[in-house]
Amino acid sequence: MTVRHEEWERFRVYIGEGDCRNGRPLYRYLLEEARRRGLAGATVFKGLAGFGAGSKIHFAEVFRLSEDLPIIIEIVDTTEKLDDFASFLDEAMDGGMVLRESVHVDFYRPSKEHL
Repeated sequence: MTVRHEEWERFRVYIGEGDCRNGRPLYRYLLEEARRRGLAGATVFKGLAGFGAGSKIHFAEVFRLSEDLPIIIEIVDTTEKLDDFASFLDEAMDGGMVLRESVHVDFYRPSKEHL
């Protein structure tokens, strides 16, 4: 698949590091489902600090074992594919936030090793 100069969407899912689904970290569950559905790609980012709806600030600290730091899963793909994934998220997530915005994709091509 080669894409040049198309309008797609950037989809960002904001959750906590401690969020789980079926005994597994929620970010892994969502990442694996995005791959299973054939989305163009996804990246998981771990935040250094943040707060959410509960307004409790979480910081990354050296001597703490569990911080429940913010996690962002970012996916870029077509509106149609992300509409389908959004329906799945509605069932899979108990809390968190999802943002969508239009982006202009100048170039996308999977590397030959992934074909």
